[in-house]
Amino acid sequence: MLQDGEKGVIIQRDKQTYAVAPHIPCGVVSPETLRKLADVAEKYGAAALKITSAARIAIVGLKEEDVDAVWAELGMPLGAAVGLCVRSIKACPGTTFCKRGQQDSLGLGLALDEKYHGAQVPGKLKLGVSGCANQCAETCIKDIGIVGFPKGWRVFAGGNGGVNPRLSQELARDLTTEQVLNLIDTIIGHYVANASPKQRLGAMIDKIGFDVFKTAVLA
Repeated sequence: MLQDGEKGVIIQRDKQTYAVAPHIPCGVVSPETLRKLADVAEKYGAAALKITSAARIAIVGLKEEDVDAVWAELGMPLGAAVGLCVRSIKACPGTTFCKRGQQDSLGLGLALDEKYHGAQVPGKLKLGVSGCANQCAETCIKDIGIVGFPKGWRVFAGGNGGVNPRLSQELARDLTTEQVLNLIDTIIGHYVANASPKQRLGAMIDKIGFDVFKTAVLA
């Protein structure tokens, strides 16, 4: 039996079938890809196609013997859905499409996704980019959240859901896109260097203190 993450599978409740979740950067998908997903799901008798909270489209209820053929026919990269890594970046439409967008969240999200998606880190790490204060990308509960305002970006850190939910805290404001990218690189580097195995960023911040963390990453 395949284990979670092996060949990009997620074992299902029945302990016999699997889901696969191809990588769809920031949830932007072409009609061609949608047709391919539908055709493969239908061909291999999938139980469902599920749009996930990370804006992927999971093919659910696959047999183990079909997994290799499914990936071969999809021809898509695996989504980082499990494991100690940077998960798919969640981003709202921002100024690309949304009338309320203050900053280009989709462009920044795609840049972050290309750089960090699947990168190995001490614990699960989720990033979100919202183009305005409505925070449609749920940036307040992301390990690293970026929110667009008229004067620039605000960066937050330490949020997470789960059994012990934690709201993120503001690190910096009025940043340019380049400054955001540099700061996130510093945050992730500091996290990799200092976190314990399987420790979320918020837990690390609580252990050392937010002011200490903020000083370290802004120095």
